[in-house]
Amino acid sequence: MNTVSGRTGLLVTNDPAAATNKIRAAAMYAVPVVDEATFAGLLADVEPGTPRPVPRPAAAVPSPRSAAAAGPLAGRCLLVLGGTHADAAEVRNRIGDLGGIAAVNLTARVTDVVALPGAGNDRRWATVTALGLPVRTPAALEPAAVAVPATEPAAAVEAPVGTPVETPVGMPVDEPVGAAVDGPVEGLAEGLAEVPVAVLSRGAVTDLPDGVGDWTVSVTWPTGTDAEVDVVAFLTDADEQVRADADFVFYNQPASADGSVELTLDVRHEALVDVRLGRIPDDVSRIIIAAALPGTHTFGDLGPVEFVARTGDGATRVRATLDAATTERSLLLAHVYRRDGRWRLRAIGQGYDHGLAELATLHGVTVEDD
Repeated sequence: MNTVSGRTGLLVTNDPAAATNKIRAAAMYAVPVVDEATFAGLLADVEPGTPRPVPRPAAAVPSPRSAAAAGPLAGRCLLVLGGTHADAAEVRNRIGDLGGIAAVNLTARVTDVVALPGAGNDRRWATVTALGLPVRTPAALEPAAVAVPATEPAAAVEAPVGTPVETPVGMPVDEPVGAAVDGPVEGLAEGLAEVPVAVLSRGAVTDLPDGVGDWTVSVTWPTGTDAEVDVVAFLTDADEQVRADADFVFYNQPASADGSVELTLDVRHEALVDVRLGRIPDDVSRIIIAAALPGTHTFGDLGPVEFVARTGDGATRVRATLDAATTERSLLLAHVYRRDGRWRLRAIGQGYDHGLAELATLHGVTVEDD
């Protein structure tokens, strides 16, 4: 621990008589104070502990709440280009409500593009055109448009590649729709439904499958920005307060002391948070994963943030796209928490106008003033 609080069990100091803030706090909380020599003697009498077994990931059957998202867009991944932040966020929310995946960046997983006003000015538009991806307008996501049975593909549309069309999108992934192309680009539709994937909207929750202890949460953001995104994690109690400053996992402290949560930041425009459920102490109720922007950057400027939860074998089980923030500089992304003897994951999407220091203080971390 870096500070003394009511959770502190012992304060070790080279000068117990010094009038420091930590010694005064120890007196206030009735925390024992010993010098270094005494502490060294105590260490000599420590008995070996019993290691806690870490369960290995097992082939588990997903719970009903973790089943693949149902809806006419199930299995499809759509990238929204153009429009204002509010309009684009509304379309992405609609995609999630219809069971689809709202992409953050143009990757090989994208199956469709939704074009809003100004989409042609996006630097990715040339790639969309070159790939011949189906391009749609928001009207194609209206309930009347997507009510086409999954077994009934829409008729081919004779329109130039890259031209927005009104074609419904409720058809199988392997059907080319919405643009005059011979077929989908090779590899775009492969592996979209290999395992059940829960696509969560803001505030939605899913049970994590039993027997799976190791998870990696990948947080990604648009590649067209130079803003630094600080992804962090807090190990907290039920009141969302850390037990000690060591429960704050961030760029200067990339792992918790028990190894249950570890942060990897060496991937451009992506951060990885490893969560090992079998190592989480019993007095930790939840893991809070959040992101913050430095300076005057806001999430309205950054755009959507996506998190994907994968099991230890790399299988994607949960994903969510969050972009409701506008002026906020910090954003709560997800909670991994205990409920009724099992672990659950909730997509949060709650933002604050303050930065990382204030976010840490909000969860009980002591932040030293410069």
